[in-house]
Amino acid sequence: MQVSVLYFAALRDLMGAGEERVFLPDAEATVATLRTFLETRDQRLSGFLGSVRFAVNEEFRNGEARLKDGDTVALIPPVQGG
Repeated sequence: MQVSVLYFAALRDLMGAGEERVFLPDAEATVATLRTFLETRDQRLSGFLGSVRFAVNEEFRNGEARLKDGDTVALIPPVQGG
């Protein structure tokens, strides 16, 4: 399964890119599966994704939400104000 992952704010800076295509080995992937996959694949994300909100095709979703091939998943870190 292939999904597009969009990184916003500090995550974009951390990853050095705003978007990437990710190939998930699990055809029954969920948002939680994607989170685990990203943290395992790239240590820079380890510890950062716990407070991140995930939006699938522009709708906020919890970890149990199923992903489909071609979905777009936005990773949105909490906003810090001042």
